[in-house]
Amino acid sequence: MEAELHQGKTSTQRERQRYVTKDGKCQVNLGRIDEKGRFLSDIFTTIVDLKYRWFLFVFMMCYLLTWLLFATVYYLDAFWRNDLINSGNEEWSPCFQNIDSFTAALLFSVETQRTIGYGSRMVNSNCQEGAYLVMAQSIVGSMIDAAMVGCMFVKISRPKKRAQTLMFSQNCVICPRDERLCLMFRIGDLRDSHMVDAKIRAKLIKSRQTYEGEFLPLEQSEINLGYESGEDRLFLVEPQVICHVIDENSPFWEMGPQQLLREQFEIIVILEGIVESTGMTCQAKSSYLETEIIWGHRFEPCIMLEKGAFRVDYKRFHKTFEVQLPRCSAKEMEENRELEGSEFSYFWENGDLFSEPRYTDKDMGDEDCNEGEDRVPGEAFSQRSGRLIGNIVEEGSDFNGSEYNL
Repeated sequence: MEAELHQGKTSTQRERQRYVTKDGKCQVNLGRIDEKGRFLSDIFTTIVDLKYRWFLFVFMMCYLLTWLLFATVYYLDAFWRNDLINSGNEEWSPCFQNIDSFTAALLFSVETQRTIGYGSRMVNSNCQEGAYLVMAQSIVGSMIDAAMVGCMFVKISRPKKRAQTLMFSQNCVICPRDERLCLMFRIGDLRDSHMVDAKIRAKLIKSRQTYEGEFLPLEQSEINLGYESGEDRLFLVEPQVICHVIDENSPFWEMGPQQLLREQFEIIVILEGIVESTGMTCQAKSSYLETEIIWGHRFEPCIMLEKGAFRVDYKRFHKTFEVQLPRCSAKEMEENRELEGSEFSYFWENGDLFSEPRYTDKDMGDEDCNEGEDRVPGEAFSQRSGRLIGNIVEEGSDFNGSEYNL
């Protein structure tokens, strides 16, 4: 039923603008920047951040411009010395041998900077300014080589594409864990080279209005994923289910399934770690809208023991199954827990909490009471959800507690 509510809302209402897309791209465009000179103060980062087509254009232009610049200087020097006029005079001692046109000067410039040296064009020892020009071009060429090769290496080795092999579940789920209501999502790594020192954090993006009437668009608030207990630090070898306990400090404390559908917010999930093969830091991002949170579902197990090793079935990575859960907020559950005490725990364990209205013998007639005598506690739950649970047990029969607890 929860899935039908989500489908109905997405079909009748166009999906609103995301802050971060599912593949981790931030949908924020920066405009009207007056002080663009700030980008030149960090020219290295500016060049590395360019798109590949512009980066290759800058790469080629750096070499072409220096070749043309020094070719022009060589040609003008030969012109002022009258080497061009006396190019066929054997008694004339030119500054640059065999430079009788701009094309020859350009070839000499390329040979000098790239240290090719075919031998037909050279500087004579009686030309002092020619020696200085060759030294200057050699120094400038070495600097360009260092800068461009460094930028190319950094751009190619950036771990930006490493995030493509880090997976996030398509939906978040809300279900009980250890008698506490939790919001969960799943992450996984497709590569055998694992992330070192992986850390997970989450942000809630939501607009609100203060008591003074100030409107705060896209306000960011932290979602606790176990920072104090260290649960946000992951050993990401197999898929991990990340859990956020919905307690008094959680922004979802007073939200039930209907309130979730009426709210407008976005959960940004950020996974950071060090790439084992390169030692560089990688960051992967994804997001979940309120329509992508499924109430009363849990992720299917995707790990099983096979031939002495654990096997991960990524076909089940996004799959969930329904569990019995009251359709009320965590705050209301806690209040009912305090009121009912041990009776609450009994109904929780038998899966019959708030699934139907409960009546006492005084509220019901004798006939209704007699009909209810044959009802076994938790029977409605097993009839409603037994098929789903049975399918999961049957499909995942290779994964059980005895095999997992080595």
